[in-house]
Amino acid sequence: MTVFEALRETHDEQRRLLDMLLQTEGDSEPRDDLFKRLKESLTNHAGAEERALYMPMMEHDMTQEKARHSVAEHHEIDELVEKLEATDYSSPGWLATAKQLEHLVTHHLDEEEQEVFQLAGRVFDDATKKRLAEEYHQDMKAREAA
Repeated sequence: MTVFEALRETHDEQRRLLDMLLQTEGDSEPRDDLFKRLKESLTNHAGAEERALYMPMMEHDMTQEKARHSVAEHHEIDELVEKLEATDYSSPGWLATAKQLEHLVTHHLDEEEQEVFQLAGRVFDDATKKRLAEEYHQDMKAREAA
């Protein structure tokens, strides 16, 4: 498995969680559960991805700018998650902010899969792609256990 395949698995999970979250209503247990699961997934994934993909990308001139852009998008996602945490689940503003989050996350994942992965694929050899996948999985396991 390459790092790109490993990351896509988590991306698919995040898309499913976002879709299910937007189907929830008000101050409900499903909304609370899905939001907590999504927040944990986004946080763990961003940290592990930055370590296993973006740090190595920053070592190459060709991929440095894309890596920095993607890390900046992680921070924008974090800010929306914080805004959601500070908003009551039953507030009309909560769903509007959740839709903003869904748009931003979906844009970020699509951009990674359609642009970042292709660019990084040109600077990493096959062995590096496999090693980075292992690093990503190890980092995710450590974060999930913490």
